[in-house]
Amino acid sequence: MNCRKLALSIATLAALTAAGAALTYHRAHAREQAAMAAYPPEGRFVMVDGVRLHAVVRGSGPDLVLIHGSSGSVRDFTFDLIPRLADRYRVIAIDRPGLGWSDPAPNSETLAEQARLMRTAAAQLGAPRPIVLGQSYGGSVALAWALQAPDDTAALVLLATPSHPWESGLSTFYKTTSHPLGAQVVVPLLTAFVPREKVMREVESVFAPQAAPEGYAEYFGPGMTLRRSSLRANARQRAALLAEITDMVPRYASLTLPAELVHGTADTTVGLSIHSEKLAANMPNAVLTRLPGIGHMPHHSAPADVIDAIDRAAARAGLR
Repeated sequence: MNCRKLALSIATLAALTAAGAALTYHRAHAREQAAMAAYPPEGRFVMVDGVRLHAVVRGSGPDLVLIHGSSGSVRDFTFDLIPRLADRYRVIAIDRPGLGWSDPAPNSETLAEQARLMRTAAAQLGAPRPIVLGQSYGGSVALAWALQAPDDTAALVLLATPSHPWESGLSTFYKTTSHPLGAQVVVPLLTAFVPREKVMREVESVFAPQAAPEGYAEYFGPGMTLRRSSLRANARQRAALLAEITDMVPRYASLTLPAELVHGTADTTVGLSIHSEKLAANMPNAVLTRLPGIGHMPHHSAPADVIDAIDRAAARAGLR
């Protein structure tokens, strides 16, 4: 009797687990499809070594590549910055591999591979030697880009960029979602069940102490960030970041190209003293602009200052 009850309990548990997994899969799939329908590609696709990358190209003038941060996409730039720049730059914004509308790619958790893929895509789009701007994690990719191909990088513009090692460890969230088990079990649950309102609040919080621009959180496409493929790609990239940054630091002194560093003094996501101040001391031709009271999103909170930095970089590179 006890054996039969145990067998029945196990069978019931298995049935409930299977039903839960099926519900999670179907809900996650439905939410992903709805997000992709609501936020279709804004640009064109470029194939690099079998990887499809999504790029928005607008304007005319010196080539300027924009690289977005963690959990982001080109929509971070098309919201406001690209319209401000397209009258005098040929702007190319590329979704990093696995995010936005760009496909995941082998080894693309590394800064070096992301930089290689995006640099090749930019060259295919007619920008073999652009100014490269990166924000937050995207700035780290921009640094890797310049280290790979310094002669083919006209200048760097780095906004709130992680550049040096930090003491705090990887957050529990990224430890979980970057782990193989967490990627298979926890990530689908997040995609399926995290309330949209929570994601919107997280987007808003990145701007602190400023508020996000009106309409930004909706425009950004939070549902695209919640897709399983994007959560997994972003987690792997974040988990690998500290070791890669540590390896890059000794090479910064070799970068003699013009570099404009822009960092808010109130940025609590990427600390000014830990990163940009040290980078300015390590790179021979880096100029640091501190923005008093500005947080982690200077291209939205202080766009005029960021555009001034881009113009200075272009002038220093002989492009204006």
